[in-house]
Amino acid sequence: MRTAVILAAAFTLAAPALATAQTFPTDDSVIQRMWQVGIESSRTQQLAHHLMDYIGPRLAGSPNLAAAQDWLLGLYAEWGIPVRKEQYGTWNGWREGITHVDMISPWVRTLEAKQLAWSPPSGGPVEGEVLPLFALAMEADTSEWLPMVEGKWVMWMYPEPMCRAKQELEAGARPETVAKLDSLRQESQSAFWGWLRTVGGRGIFDRIEEEGALGIIGSRWPGGWGVFTPFSSFTDSIPSVDLSCEDYGLLYRLAESGKAPRIRVETESEDLGVVPQFNVIAEIRGTELPDEYVLLGAHLDSWHGGTGATDNGTGSIVMLEAMRILKETYPSPRRTIIVGHWGAEEMGLIGSASFREDHPEVMEGMQAAFNQDNGTWRIIELEGQGFADAENHIPQWMAAVPTEISEHVEVLTPGEQLNTGSDHTSFICADVPSFRLRSPYPEYRQYTWHTNRDTYDKIVFDDLAENATLVAMLAYMASEDPVRFGRERAELPVSERTGEPREWLKCFPPRREAR
Repeated sequence: MRTAVILAAAFTLAAPALATAQTFPTDDSVIQRMWQVGIESSRTQQLAHHLMDYIGPRLAGSPNLAAAQDWLLGLYAEWGIPVRKEQYGTWNGWREGITHVDMISPWVRTLEAKQLAWSPPSGGPVEGEVLPLFALAMEADTSEWLPMVEGKWVMWMYPEPMCRAKQELEAGARPETVAKLDSLRQESQSAFWGWLRTVGGRGIFDRIEEEGALGIIGSRWPGGWGVFTPFSSFTDSIPSVDLSCEDYGLLYRLAESGKAPRIRVETESEDLGVVPQFNVIAEIRGTELPDEYVLLGAHLDSWHGGTGATDNGTGSIVMLEAMRILKETYPSPRRTIIVGHWGAEEMGLIGSASFREDHPEVMEGMQAAFNQDNGTWRIIELEGQGFADAENHIPQWMAAVPTEISEHVEVLTPGEQLNTGSDHTSFICADVPSFRLRSPYPEYRQYTWHTNRDTYDKIVFDDLAENATLVAMLAYMASEDPVRFGRERAELPVSERTGEPREWLKCFPPRREAR
């Protein structure tokens, strides 16, 4: 009982603070009702708690992603919204277990670590010295250092000269100190990537495995306090782990100075073989124009460093909550409203691109698609993505949105089509009007994008409730728009590289099979 009381109190404290009297730009009763359901009765906290805290990270091919998809199926069915899973291909299945990394000499410290996705397990605790490969590789040929990896934990990346956030360093340090550290970092990066190219890129890991290394240790630092970004393993038979910037630097300095640090590593994981992969698709069928569509989208998959909260648990919750709002306030839309919870965005926009290829009828009948990916803070920009007709539709849709929301959203038409790395581009390339709902980027890139700190506690629920309500209102306005959205391309800005207008995005076949 005590736990339930504490949790309820936490949700109460986190409840949106926007449930105040609102002046609406129109007397549209649907818009007014959407505000009541989306802002005053938001369910974003409870939904996010289940997805991030209970289900957790949702790596492509993992049981967690499958669990999240099954949860969505149950929710939509409970809300009376038709829903289905659509298989688009397969991927390598992998179940993550524990990761323990401890320095046991010259003193004892538990290190902050994460095994890389699809890494083999260690097979129990494995002790050994670390080898600072980058330092050796700068001084010796491959034939000289390669035999030295046997029986060692190989630190293959360069160490950061400092793990302090750049903006705080610039605020407090001498300019010459900042310049010196920037120079050191640039020199290390240039030397590292140059070396990696000369040894054949990822192929060097096969040789390191063959020589009998115990495992691979790396560290990818995005520039913020306490964060690192573990991605995919490069190894087939030995474990791969990433350490925090601070702990990687500690081991590296000790090893480079001859202090011979020893570590104990234990990782558990399970190769699940090739497993099917799905999108979750729900829809509210249109009553007047059922073969024309408004598409809401967000990718459900995530990397595994944190719990995939802002990339893209929040986008997923926004679209889920928007569909709940629509079902309660606009259950008989003029056009069909679809939501796609995409799979394998992180592997190359696979789920959304597969939907494009599998549903030409939806592409042909598309009125507008809205995608939300980086879910940190409120939506601040809606860009026309280079469609000439954007200026005739998007401002009118936004005109119905309450000022509390719309005053923070910059509408750019026809738009410059600047971002090319998220699911909205899977449709733009096919001349389908598809729009990105952008939130601020700097802190997101530095602290939560694919990192170990991308967790529930970073979510701003006032903003999440507002974003979901905005999406529902845009879907409603696009559905009711009496005019079909045109597909004529506007001229894109001039490329600094070529001096000519940039080319329109091109479609590529999605990779539907496991590696």
